[in-house]
Amino acid sequence: MNTAYKMNTAYKGNATIIGGGIMGLTSAYYLLKSGWKITLIDKGDLADNCSQGNAGMIVPSHFIPLAAPGMISKGIKWMFNSRSPFYVKPSLDLSLLSWGLKFMKSATPANVERAAPFLRDYHLLSKQLYEDLARDGFDFGMENKGILMLYKTEKAGEEEIHVAKDGQKLGLEIEMLSKEQVQAIEPGIKLDVMGAVHYQCDAHLYPSALFSQLLNAVKSNGAEVVTSAEVLNYEIRNGEIKKVNTSKGSYEGDIVIMTGGSWLPQLSRMAGLSIPVMPGKGYSFMEPNAEHPIRTPALLIEARVAVTPMNGQVRFGGTMELAAVNDQINLNRVEGIVHSIPKYYPELNVKMPAKENIWYGFRPCSPDGLPYLGYSSKLKNLIVAGGHGMMGISLGPATGKVVSELANRHSLSLNIELYNPERYN
Repeated sequence: MNTAYKMNTAYKGNATIIGGGIMGLTSAYYLLKSGWKITLIDKGDLADNCSQGNAGMIVPSHFIPLAAPGMISKGIKWMFNSRSPFYVKPSLDLSLLSWGLKFMKSATPANVERAAPFLRDYHLLSKQLYEDLARDGFDFGMENKGILMLYKTEKAGEEEIHVAKDGQKLGLEIEMLSKEQVQAIEPGIKLDVMGAVHYQCDAHLYPSALFSQLLNAVKSNGAEVVTSAEVLNYEIRNGEIKKVNTSKGSYEGDIVIMTGGSWLPQLSRMAGLSIPVMPGKGYSFMEPNAEHPIRTPALLIEARVAVTPMNGQVRFGGTMELAAVNDQINLNRVEGIVHSIPKYYPELNVKMPAKENIWYGFRPCSPDGLPYLGYSSKLKNLIVAGGHGMMGISLGPATGKVVSELANRHSLSLNIELYNPERYN
């Protein structure tokens, strides 16, 4: 694989990036391309960040933010069942209460309608950038097969078709399929569904290959990558972050990019900002994809489970468990995924995976379901890029590209007015 790219030899300055997930790596990649010197800091070892085990889906289909009106009624119904797709762990955590009140306030039809074209453009830009990366020599298994929204009930089908028609109005390539048409797309495995919506505008890739190649690319082009370095505080003078002090030393930057995933609230609080994020824990595991091969990625609508063929296997993932960051595996959540699979794919007899084969990660969820992207108005050299929820992989390259454009004071490839990182300050 050739991940060399043409560097801009005009030195722009030093950029310190906090967080080595997809947003941090893509920001480093595009900043390096435009002539910045990069220091990337992460509190972990970069071996297993949130996006590594996700479904690898690139989803212009996800133009509706998580904070949608139907999610409140569904969430109330699901939150008392630990096997349900959405679960709020009982807690007296005031940050969870505050987040929930903001979520309820945001979950209106007007907010959803306003956000849809912004999210569509964000995802479509990322998809184009992934295709550009593939042409530049990256090989992360990207395939443009679309994603099937498989439904078993009439009610779910009506809801999906309604959303699909909205998507068609936004110019997305979408097809409604009968049971027979869906089965024709998946000849290798029997389906037990009523029908599907096929978002042909979507794509998928193999996240582990993407991460390893991005990391190699930024390292080989001069980025200093500092791992196991926890941010302790910032030195702030004259409205700028002058130093990022960590457990492994202090780092200066002409600009600072704050990503940090589900740790964004703590990172921003140390800088005097309030950026609410709740970690939405998700689980996944891999199975062989040989005897009854699945060709096309799918979302099992009623179960809220993602199914993605990748790297010769198939990844099953899902659930949204809102709770404080913790390293506990809730086996009930994984059982919910396992039990849902044969309801859609009756030939698959998936067993409960061994605990060591269960991956989990924390999706950084904002209360309104929209990312945070842009300059701080309080700290003039700080760019925030976080809160992408379940859409981190899908929105990664577009985020990195825009971060680079912001740093260089160039015109932006996206309208980011809805993503103001200080909208809750």
